[in-house]
Amino acid sequence: MRQHVMAKPNLRPHHLHGQSTKYVSAKAQARLLALLESQLSDDEKDVVRQGRNAKSGTVPKNANVLDYRQATAFESLVGYLYYTGAHDRLRELIAAGFQLLEEEER
Repeated sequence: MRQHVMAKPNLRPHHLHGQSTKYVSAKAQARLLALLESQLSDDEKDVVRQGRNAKSGTVPKNANVLDYRQATAFESLVGYLYYTGAHDRLRELIAAGFQLLEEEER
């Protein structure tokens, strides 16, 4: 995330951190998953469903429960793609997610 943000021009350290947290918060990850869901394969959707339904054991401090569960589902998908060696697919989804989030901001 930081590499993506650092590629933008004229960011001071404080702004760099602020821009990075826009992408890594539970709310941002939940939004990212919602934007990408239509692009997921059936296997990826199964991983997301399992991640969303997994019992957490912790209570979110800075997010509502629904966003937290969706963020957990997104992180499950990232982990699944990484550990199955689908690095190209992971990069493809992250790039599409960045693009969709940035289009939404405009």
